[in-house]
Amino acid sequence: MAVTSDYVLPCGRDVEEVWEAIDLSDEHTRACPHCAAVRESLLVLREATEEMAREEVEPPSGLVSRIMSAVRADVRRSGAVPLPGDGLARISTRAVAAVLRYAADGVSGVRARGCRVAEAPESTVPDPVIEVELTIAIAAGLVTRETYDEVRRRVLAAASARIGVRLARLDLVVSDVLEG
Repeated sequence: MAVTSDYVLPCGRDVEEVWEAIDLSDEHTRACPHCAAVRESLLVLREATEEMAREEVEPPSGLVSRIMSAVRADVRRSGAVPLPGDGLARISTRAVAAVLRYAADGVSGVRARGCRVAEAPESTVPDPVIEVELTIAIAAGLVTRETYDEVRRRVLAAASARIGVRLARLDLVVSDVLEG
């Protein structure tokens, strides 16, 4: 038999071979002290593993609340931009970026890679304005002004219709040109 791992016993058998035939003990395995010892150890390991699999485990108390606190803290750490109105409602920059990346992905041959969103200096309370840097990958045959214009049109429309903010600036950065 071929050696399948680095655990070769002194008798020449591989531990993997003993494991694969653990329920089909042959004459060699019963007579060989090395194979018999490995087989017994593997049987104990299998029994312990089966016992652990049957055991009902309860998550530590408070686990869900600790996870949710971490999620909320992560969202709070990310930036937010105001929504139209009295300035009290805000939306995370990650959510805005996700919407804008999705809009860019809707253009044939374009894949959004990254998106940075920030509130523009000229933003006002009733009329929020953002600045966006959108990194895209584009198919080689589509590196045209028309494709860029279509990406711009869709991103601007998504910002306005889906989020309710205007863009003061939209920088498109081509990070990769895709083949075929």
